[in-house]
Amino acid sequence: MAEGLGFDVRTTVRADEFAEIYESFQPTVVVLDLVMPEVDGVELAHWLAHVGSTARVIFLTGHNPRFTDAARALADSGDLTSVITLTKPVRIAVLRQALS
Repeated sequence: MAEGLGFDVRTTVRADEFAEIYESFQPTVVVLDLVMPEVDGVELAHWLAHVGSTARVIFLTGHNPRFTDAARALADSGDLTSVITLTKPVRIAVLRQALS
């Protein structure tokens, strides 16, 4: 979907690859699942804040509301410029709007 909207897309399911891709690619939007193996989306968002990322962050979650609360706390802290949280299953129109 993001490619269809004109975004140049990189994907990974591994946290160690995420940092490498981020540093070489410098994305304007980052879509993270809140629950992932090894490192969760909140930890990656803290890393983004630490490196001074200006990318918009879109969190996806289908799990416990406490993950959504953690994402909102990041947004409220001001450490990231823009944080959106979407609950799975995400309707295509909603994701499209968040990416635009």
